[in-house]
Amino acid sequence: MQPISITKAKEEDLTAIANLADIIWREHYTPIIGPEQVEYMLHKFQSASAMSQQISEGVSYYTLWLDDLLVGYLSFYTKGEVLFLSKIYVLLQLRGQGVGQQAVEFIKGQAKAQGLERIQLTVNKNNTGSITAYERMGFKKTEEVVMDIGGGFVMDDYVMELFLGDS
Repeated sequence: MQPISITKAKEEDLTAIANLADIIWREHYTPIIGPEQVEYMLHKFQSASAMSQQISEGVSYYTLWLDDLLVGYLSFYTKGEVLFLSKIYVLLQLRGQGVGQQAVEFIKGQAKAQGLERIQLTVNKNNTGSITAYERMGFKKTEEVVMDIGGGFVMDDYVMELFLGDS
């Protein structure tokens, strides 16, 4: 896999990221959580306005580029003594080709630059492909959580952590 470019997202990038989220979420999550929850979550968490609000609250967004093609995005924020990886999404045709691994290496560097020793994320319990990928990268399941996200929906997730001393 050729190297990807990772660029800090600007306000003007948010519509393109939201459009990419729309493609990725409908394809990947509809079989896992159903179309109604996908629609709800796209609007509540993945819209340009939602991302703009998250950025104003301290969340950092980055775009993933392969040449001049936007192929994914990620976001994270500091949560106590961990770097919380809120989002990491890659186009279907590039999954399993090292894009996610390169993105996680970038995130490790961001955590270390902040003096943090752990990266934490949540992943749907039925998202087996992503769980396997995270485990290959050294993440371990640490707990199970069910979070009410409104609209009659919950996120039924594993919390996974990567201890940077282990990687």
